[in-house]
Amino acid sequence: MTKNVGSLDRLLRIIVGLTLIAYAIPIGFPSTGWNWVGWIGVIPLLTAIFSTCPAYSILGVNSCSKP
Repeated sequence: MTKNVGSLDRLLRIIVGLTLIAYAIPIGFPSTGWNWVGWIGVIPLLTAIFSTCPAYSILGVNSCSKP
């Protein structure tokens, strides 16, 4: 797996992923019938942890800085 997610992109993915997961648990968010949607936050969190995004690979996008 080649890394195609840069530092700023990783930070944003972590913030979005944790916010969505917090919505799913509901920590500080009201309990609605749609809280299960927050578990989608696992995807950006995992892509940030592994620094690779399958969608970026398909589209040919690379946000890593050039060495």
